[in-house]
Amino acid sequence: MSEHDRRHPDQSSDAASETAGNDPHDSPAARFDALYGAHAGPLIQQALVLTGRARLARRAVQRAFRTAWQRWPEVAAAPDPVGWVRAAAHDYALAPWRRPLPGLRPAERPGPGTPAPPPAAPQDHALLVAVRALPVPYRRALLLHDGLGLGLHETALEVEASTPAATGRLTHARECLAERLPELGLAGLSPDAQGAVLRSRLTALAASRPVVPPPAPEVRADAERWTRLTTRAGFGAAGLLAVTALAVSFTAPDGYRPPRPVVAASGPAVPPSARAAAPPVAQQAHRGPQHRASHHPPRHRAAAHRALPPSARLSPDVR
Repeated sequence: MSEHDRRHPDQSSDAASETAGNDPHDSPAARFDALYGAHAGPLIQQALVLTGRARLARRAVQRAFRTAWQRWPEVAAAPDPVGWVRAAAHDYALAPWRRPLPGLRPAERPGPGTPAPPPAAPQDHALLVAVRALPVPYRRALLLHDGLGLGLHETALEVEASTPAATGRLTHARECLAERLPELGLAGLSPDAQGAVLRSRLTALAASRPVVPPPAPEVRADAERWTRLTTRAGFGAAGLLAVTALAVSFTAPDGYRPPRPVVAASGPAVPPSARAAAPPVAQQAHRGPQHRASHHPPRHRAAAHRALPPSARLSPDVR
């Protein structure tokens, strides 16, 4: 340490932190590129063993790394960034809607970014067919434990299962392979010996399928483009919803009043025949005395007329 650093330790530490922050090899893009360059190819080989489809394996790994770059602060702070990307790639590749029926699945043709794999050896082809015949949970547990060498606890965490469940899947997968491929010699071996045999065979099977992933800057640019597109789509959907709500508010009638409920009059039940002959009760209640008198017989009307004083009579007496 120089004499200046001894006298001004704070300034020297600040200068060191600024130098570290300006280091291009420690930037997020550089760290992502290093992770991608070290693990993109092996991850594509593993996805190819899981699915047997080169284009799907390549697309799954590219999508996983694209998502990782979009959420890079979370991925960089994860205890195992490679495991994060691997889990995302396996989930995408093994989704149920991406597993069509074998009889309806068209044969994959090699594209410019996915060259045709070389013909595999007969024993490797038989192992690949046997692995693909396993149920998806068995296949994934077998690849993680025997193919990659993860422990049972780490395998259970990645497949989101308990340790006994992951152990049972691995055991059943080994039993199925021992039954379908007797030439592997798994029958009668201990679990550790079975794991060693399968690890060497699966590693050789993955290495026999060479892949060339696209460059890391291309994946980062693709991720940023997708982020811009999704952001614009979100703003567009929000604007459309706001315009629709505004149009509805302008066209809707003001002061809506619900209809007044009709209350039925209480009283004894009246048959339909009498209901047609007699006037309604409400109309009878509003009729005056003169109107009610008009319905009286003539004799009663004459008696009522004679009872009136002479000055109030409007017609001669009826005798």
